[in-house]
Amino acid sequence: MARRTSKRGAGRGAVRRRRLPMRYLLPSLILVALMAMLMLRGYVHSEILADHRIQPEAATDRVPEKILDGGPVIDTRGGRTSSLSVPKHHLVLTFDDGPDPEWTPKVLDVLKKHDAHAVFFVTGTMASRYPALVQRMVDEGHEIGLHTFNHPDLSYQSKSRIDWELSQNQLALAGAAGIRTSLFRPPYSSFADAMDDKSWPVTEYIGSRGYLTVVNNTDSEDWKKPGVETIIRNATPKGGKGAIVLMHDSGGDRHQTVEALDRFLPDLQKKGYEFDNLTGALGAPSAHTQVTGLDLWKGKAWTWAVQFSEKSTDVLVVCLAVIGTLVITRFGLMLVLSIAHARRVRRKNFRWGPAVTEPVSVLVPAYNEAKCIEATVRSLVASEQPIEVVVIDDGSSDGTARIVENLRLPGVRVVRQLNAGKPAALNRGIANAKHDLIVMMDGDTVFEPATVRELVQPFGDPSVGAVAGNAKVGNRDTLIGAWQHIEYVMGFNLDRRMYDMLRCMPTIPGAVGAFRRSALERVGGMSEDTLAEDTDITMAMHRDGWRVVYAENARAWTEAPESVQQLWSQRYRWSYGTMQAIWKHRKALVERGPSGRFGRVGLPLISFFMVLAPLLAPLIDVFLLYGIVFGPTEKTIGAWLGVLAIQAICAAYAFRLDKERMTHLISLPLQQILYRQLMYVVLLQSWITALTGGRLRWQKLRRTGVVGSAPGTAGTPAPMPRQRAESGSGNDRRPVG
Repeated sequence: MARRTSKRGAGRGAVRRRRLPMRYLLPSLILVALMAMLMLRGYVHSEILADHRIQPEAATDRVPEKILDGGPVIDTRGGRTSSLSVPKHHLVLTFDDGPDPEWTPKVLDVLKKHDAHAVFFVTGTMASRYPALVQRMVDEGHEIGLHTFNHPDLSYQSKSRIDWELSQNQLALAGAAGIRTSLFRPPYSSFADAMDDKSWPVTEYIGSRGYLTVVNNTDSEDWKKPGVETIIRNATPKGGKGAIVLMHDSGGDRHQTVEALDRFLPDLQKKGYEFDNLTGALGAPSAHTQVTGLDLWKGKAWTWAVQFSEKSTDVLVVCLAVIGTLVITRFGLMLVLSIAHARRVRRKNFRWGPAVTEPVSVLVPAYNEAKCIEATVRSLVASEQPIEVVVIDDGSSDGTARIVENLRLPGVRVVRQLNAGKPAALNRGIANAKHDLIVMMDGDTVFEPATVRELVQPFGDPSVGAVAGNAKVGNRDTLIGAWQHIEYVMGFNLDRRMYDMLRCMPTIPGAVGAFRRSALERVGGMSEDTLAEDTDITMAMHRDGWRVVYAENARAWTEAPESVQQLWSQRYRWSYGTMQAIWKHRKALVERGPSGRFGRVGLPLISFFMVLAPLLAPLIDVFLLYGIVFGPTEKTIGAWLGVLAIQAICAAYAFRLDKERMTHLISLPLQQILYRQLMYVVLLQSWITALTGGRLRWQKLRRTGVVGSAPGTAGTPAPMPRQRAESGSGNDRRPVG
């Protein structure tokens, strides 16, 4: 019995809760926070939950006559049904829809100039966005009234929505000025005699919540912008009567209102009029009540959140606009320079220099590549260029070295070493190479017969120290493979044409690259300082004064990751290694000569387009989603389709240059939505690792051997029997890969 209990306990102990990895959790939290900020911004800009319907006129038979014939202040508190009017020679100026950052300060300046007071019926959206103006109104002795939060026609709204509009409006006032108010003006209201059977129940309900409803009996009609003279004439009461005058300090250009006010105030003051707050004119207690305690802090928290959202999204919008402009400019530059590059290298009389026919050493660093190594070596033996093949076995445990030795192929040597990593393996290969031109490749890559010959022809130019080949995805039949295929053809090879023209090639791909031995020796060989040794050595070449060029016909077919996890591991290493390389070579920014030229041209381009710009990629999709749901849907979709069209043009041209089938571009829209998010997660995780001082180890990708040989027909790899892997090869994830 005790034993059975122990087993059950052990079973329960063995069950572990799966936790969401930090690399997914943190980006998800950032995206959620970004969406929350956008939603909050949309709410205070009346893009979310706003109702812009306006009720048509209705019958008035349910409205009491004394209300229809009464004054502009309606009191339905505590079951009362009464109205009040302003005494003679008293004018209550009221301003609706503010505060506005441009016009409200000007209105306040004019009122202060003429020692006049007014009532500002503010909306919660504007008060939340511009709390300092509300505080100024209170400080200068003006009265505040509610005008709802989102400015809906309340006759369409439920009681719960009305309560929400009032409470949110009060919350904004509490945060802005630490007050509550008992004054309320319904949106779209006018005179008391315009009250109808739709608006009267709302007025009764508002009164039951403790508010005085304030309409007007003198409309300046400044919202029509009829001219200064007309506004003054409309706002002037007849025969010395008192009045509540309707004006606006928001909702558009109010310069006519400001000019009219500056003339209207002194003219009527000379006629004996006083410009009071509403409660002052009625001889009633102030409408303001101080807010304290938790309610005050709720209001402060609300306005702080709105301010943070406003400023953050404004910055993000500017960043997005700047980056969008730069990215589109880059697309244009990439097209222009790629066309120029293609025309230059494809001219019939184009030569790098004398034909390079000398033998070449090809280095193949290999760690547990049993599934791929035979195809790799056989593709090299078929090379049109005289070569020697040096396979550096970096402590493989799956028999990689034995497979190569058993092939007994001419010109193929195996060099064994204890596991030390890819840079060490390449340096060991350089030391054992016989020739002055050295080609480096990966153990999962196959070359076409002409690849080595095409790769070394640029060395006919003595200024060329290294050559980047054309790496292509061999396993492109899956969706994730097709996405990487698009990325390789457009994002890498089209980029390399542009960087070749600008003489700041960022990376010689590890799958297919060539070097002069003398250039490698001058920069100290392959470095172990970064996880992107190919980017590191390329930058070192530039800084040493060597040209790094692109050979488009030097094609190599490589096995791309076939799962999201493997792709993440590979790109995580690439991204982190690139950041390490940029940091390592940062002094090039201030140096002179070739190093300084690369530092001031190449490093900024690489840093911006490979490290910084992709981090903001999710902004595109977040703003796209927001725009479709809440914003101008047609314009948003049109803008996104426009950017996609530019990318499609670049991709189509890149595919045409590489003589690839266009059918894979069908998945381009989906790649832009989904694949970009994965790259964002990778880059964000790389930034976190870098900023926290973390260390990232090499991560060996699991090979399948799916790329059997170089394609026999354009774009289609010819089948080749896969090698049987020995036990243990699938789980080992140590260096070189």
